[in-house]
Amino acid sequence: MSVVEKSPGVDTAVPGKGAGAAWKRLRTGGRMYVVLLHLFALFGLAVAGAWAFFELGFTKNKGGIDQNNRYLSSNTSAVTFDSLDSQEAVLSDYLAIHALRRFFPENADLIFRAAQNSDRPTAIKEMLYAAEMYLAEDPAGEEYKHLLDETAGRLAPAAPARTGNLIPWMNDSAWTALKGAIVKDSSAIEEAARLTGVEPRLIVACLVGEQVRLFNSKREMFKRYLGPMKVLSVQSKFSLGVNGIKDFTAMQVERNLVDTSSVFYMGRKYEHVLDFQTADRASERFSRLTNYRNHLYSYIYTGCILHQTMLQWRRAGYDIENRPDILFTLFNLGFASSKPGPDPKCGGSHITVGDRVYTFGVICNDFYFSGELANQFPLKSQRFAE
Repeated sequence: MSVVEKSPGVDTAVPGKGAGAAWKRLRTGGRMYVVLLHLFALFGLAVAGAWAFFELGFTKNKGGIDQNNRYLSSNTSAVTFDSLDSQEAVLSDYLAIHALRRFFPENADLIFRAAQNSDRPTAIKEMLYAAEMYLAEDPAGEEYKHLLDETAGRLAPAAPARTGNLIPWMNDSAWTALKGAIVKDSSAIEEAARLTGVEPRLIVACLVGEQVRLFNSKREMFKRYLGPMKVLSVQSKFSLGVNGIKDFTAMQVERNLVDTSSVFYMGRKYEHVLDFQTADRASERFSRLTNYRNHLYSYIYTGCILHQTMLQWRRAGYDIENRPDILFTLFNLGFASSKPGPDPKCGGSHITVGDRVYTFGVICNDFYFSGELANQFPLKSQRFAE
């Protein structure tokens, strides 16, 4: 006879009887065991079913192609800055922001601020493009488009572009040669500007005024040298050097550097920029200014005159730092004519170029704000060092 072992608390089913009878014969522990067994089985089945449900993709959102896809995919907004035309395109973008601000100021301000904080040249165009997608379906869209079309019409040239420079004297053939000669002196000009605390372009403007004056006063003589050789004219008689500085003006510059009580005094750090190496100051000064090979001292004296004149006016309560035309005029006329007042006038020596008469101050100012030689001598935010 075989012995049938029973699981603890579980009674074996009696053949021929139903499951209900077997359940009744189970003890409490056995019933709990069976219930837990079924629960675990159901849990496993649920996990397996959920896995299959996700894997087979029943929960996935099939998505779709946005109705604006064609509009967005046509955004060819690349902008480069190789020409003025591309810069005009950027101007057009800023005007578009201004137009957008009329209808949706919040979006316009957001785009403007984002563009200011971005180093990406296409940022404005791309953001506007995205905004215009919604403008197309807004009632204001048509009026916005009308404003843009009107702006584009105003930006378009009304007549074929003209050749030549707007500033008449810059169309003279001598100007091209003079520019080449000035560039050769770039290092000396930069050094003089550093030593005197003056923007280099201010010094160059004075040089331009004086050289244009010299060339047109003795045009045929200077044409032989300036044109083919691209060299600056150096004066050695009544005025000295490439910038035409008079001897007595140079001496006053030197005194102003060391006279702490003078209204022209530039400060301690500038006191030694014109120290002499010999006891014969007159000869050394003349040699400095008339040196045909090295024009550094001509530029140092020029820088000092500009700086000292600016300080004189500032101390009198009239700041002309932002009036380069007045500084150039006073450079030409000399310290004796520098009398601070509320209504200074641009002028100076008369210079005839072609059939037109200019003044020294205007010639210098023309150059200073012309954009010519801006790569070598850029406009700076600070014209004079503190």
